[in-house]
Amino acid sequence: MYIAASRTSDVAAGTERKTTLKRVSANVVALGVVSLVTDVSSEMVTAVLPLYLVLGLGLNPLQFGLLDGLYAGATAVVRVLGGHLADRWRRLKAVAGFGYGLSAVCKLGLVAAGSSVAAIGVVLAADRTGKGMRTAPRDALISLSSEPGALGRSFGVHRALDTVGAFLGPLVAMAVLALSLGSYPSVFFTSFCVAAVAVLLLVLFVRDRPGAVDRAPVSARAAFGLLKHKDFRRVTLWTALLGLVTVGDSFVYLVLQRRWDIAATFFPLLPLGTAGVYLVLAVPLGRLADRVGRWPVFLGGHAALVVALLLLCGPATAALAVVALGLHGVFYAATDGVLMAAAGPLIPAGLRATGMAVVQTGQAVARMLSSVLFGLAWTLWDLRPAVLVAAACLAAVALAAAFVKPVRP
Repeated sequence: MYIAASRTSDVAAGTERKTTLKRVSANVVALGVVSLVTDVSSEMVTAVLPLYLVLGLGLNPLQFGLLDGLYAGATAVVRVLGGHLADRWRRLKAVAGFGYGLSAVCKLGLVAAGSSVAAIGVVLAADRTGKGMRTAPRDALISLSSEPGALGRSFGVHRALDTVGAFLGPLVAMAVLALSLGSYPSVFFTSFCVAAVAVLLLVLFVRDRPGAVDRAPVSARAAFGLLKHKDFRRVTLWTALLGLVTVGDSFVYLVLQRRWDIAATFFPLLPLGTAGVYLVLAVPLGRLADRVGRWPVFLGGHAALVVALLLLCGPATAALAVVALGLHGVFYAATDGVLMAAAGPLIPAGLRATGMAVVQTGQAVARMLSSVLFGLAWTLWDLRPAVLVAAACLAAVALAAAFVKPVRP
């Protein structure tokens, strides 16, 4: 009788897990659609910006590395502030909306900046400030709108919708460039219009969740006190270390363009290879992370990036270029949403946005430094040695993180 009851309990538990994994709330889907439209806008700019800066304005790899680092790291200063304010005011949607709106306005700033590198740098910093303000509150909304056992799936669904936008953005950018006879300001203005639509969708369809947490005030001391918790501190530190040895997207695409001598007209298509694989694998890898562990899947994504970097140093054949882009997509599918799904359960609900911002800030600062260091290495050592050193460092840190296992199953 005990065995039969145990089996019945196991079946019931299995059914409950399957049901939980199928639940993705309407709020998560709405946030995904907002991110989809926003990413069409942002990827339009991202797809043409490296080419515009390096070929159009003549920046060398070190100069581009400084701007790319600014683009990646400007979010760091405001991520914790955005997350803290969202938790303190219990207004996750409002703070996220401010960030989305600021980034939208910055697309017009790129039109006004013209060919001034300094002005472009200021606008990019402001744009990333908007991203920094919105990211942690948005991810906290996803986490608080999801069942605990389906966090990987929920983040996977969100990131998949987000990636549809990343896939469409370069195509729209190419279409605008073709119709405007190569006018970059036309791309930037169209990007603003699309971003404005995303803000409207957020206002109309995304629900805040003030009832998901208690109304106790959130202090700065409590926010930074999260780092006293061993598991959370270790996740934050290892995420930052991995970010420090991760080669940025723009550099991956520039390496492909240089080594494979890809025409400038087709450069905006390179992110499509990454986005396509990310789109296909975001949900399956999110579900896999829920089942086998989020940290192993997260590290597996970094292993895929190591192989991609090694392939970039191999023979310049079309097959290797396609595989490298595919592995780059695997890297994002296995790391982006999975990291937030891993960190979420380690953070109290009342500090969810703040805690996620702390993790994201460490990663953003590290990637800012990584872009500068890789740009310097490329300038001093040339392309292939810089890529090989980056791959070796990433492999070493990922291997060390695999032994530490900061997140318990």
